[in-house]
Amino acid sequence: MLFRGVWGLISSEEIVKNKAKFVTAGLSLAAALALIVIPASAGSNNDVAIDPMAAKEKEQSRIMMGQVTDNAEAPISGAVVYLKNTKTLAVKTYITDDKGEYRFRALSPNADYEVYAEYQSVRSKTKSLSSFDSRAEVTINLHIEKK
Repeated sequence: MLFRGVWGLISSEEIVKNKAKFVTAGLSLAAALALIVIPASAGSNNDVAIDPMAAKEKEQSRIMMGQVTDNAEAPISGAVVYLKNTKTLAVKTYITDDKGEYRFRALSPNADYEVYAEYQSVRSKTKSLSSFDSRAEVTINLHIEKK
């Protein structure tokens, strides 16, 4: 099957073969294929533009950031922040910088997350980010009670 895209007339096999172009543009192969709705035949007006950059903009993502502090509100450098996607149960980690800050990029807006920090075997309370929270950038500060 042939499709008309930004790279000219292209077959579905070509799309799969050249998936690096989509990945370079920050687009998953599944998202690229999802853009293909109408087959393009030579000289017809039912062409479908496959623009990976436009599709990437349509794919929304969120950023979660924050700071890990101790009892005296001093930043904790080297704390490990754990982020769990409650839908897939995948866990990401981030080690805080010298300002106690962390950042998780490219989070799905359709998933709920749980986040907590740990430092020297002491753990913060777990906080949540809901999929119903529509903010693109979310700040969640974590507090660790040092003994």
